[in-house]
Amino acid sequence: MGITRNREYCLTLLQEYTKSDSLLKHAFAVETCVRAYAEKLNEDVDYWGNVALLHDFDYEKYPTAEEHPFKGAEILREKGFDDEFISSILSHADYSGVPRDTILKKVLFACDELAGFITAVTYVRPSKSVDEVEVSSVKKKMKDKAFAKAVSRDDIINGAAGINVQLDEHIQFCINAMRTNKEILGL
Repeated sequence: MGITRNREYCLTLLQEYTKSDSLLKHAFAVETCVRAYAEKLNEDVDYWGNVALLHDFDYEKYPTAEEHPFKGAEILREKGFDDEFISSILSHADYSGVPRDTILKKVLFACDELAGFITAVTYVRPSKSVDEVEVSSVKKKMKDKAFAKAVSRDDIINGAAGINVQLDEHIQFCINAMRTNKEILGL
């Protein structure tokens, strides 16, 4: 199977570096969306899922742009992860200089900010359930610059464009994926 497809190994690594419940849930949310796209596109679900699971694993210990995701890349390299896995993780940060030249890299970028934003929208719903989140409510909140202001709306829009999916369709796809895993995501 190898470490890149071994979720238990990747999960242990994530939990070794990430203690924050919100960061863990973010990793699971992005993983959920990316795995759903891998399945839809007939790609390697385990590999794609693990890239997504570990995309921010170093962020809690190394939160600056000078360190994240570069420290994580060093750690993964030392542990024997392949160059494509590491390059995919590096590509999710615009400032890394690593081009998004594969569909995995484009999907990871497209799902990263959106998964966080859908989570934020869920938290302001009366039931705090992703079952109540609709595309229209996500788009409405995107217009509110004070809401989840750390989330880049441009990244959400450009991410969907980068995978050639209409924004509404991409939002709905990620909502649906997150609904299938809502217990683990706390949504």
